[in-house]
Amino acid sequence: MKHPKNTLERQKKLERRAKKAYALAIALTLSMAVMVAPAFAAGDPLAVVSKLSEFIFSLIRAVGLILLGFGVLQVGLSLQSHDPSQRSNGMLTIAGGIVITFTREILTLITG
Repeated sequence: MKHPKNTLERQKKLERRAKKAYALAIALTLSMAVMVAPAFAAGDPLAVVSKLSEFIFSLIRAVGLILLGFGVLQVGLSLQSHDPSQRSNGMLTIAGGIVITFTREILTLITG
């Protein structure tokens, strides 16, 4: 690549680069402005929030039921192998599973 020797050639080269960068910025800005699409909310926004809330609480309930089943399995295995530490872990897992399963009901009791 050949380097310009005098300052006038350097200045012209910088001006060309600046014009190209400016043109690119303008093109990007215009393309982003053209691609904007309005979003219209359909229906009641509170209904959407309540559906999302129901979905999240159903996921939490599923996790709680899985933990509850795992706790029952742990207690059963501890009774078979006579392991008191596994039995206590199983009881704690059952208690946690019950709390997680009934999270929605607990929250409604607390908030009223």
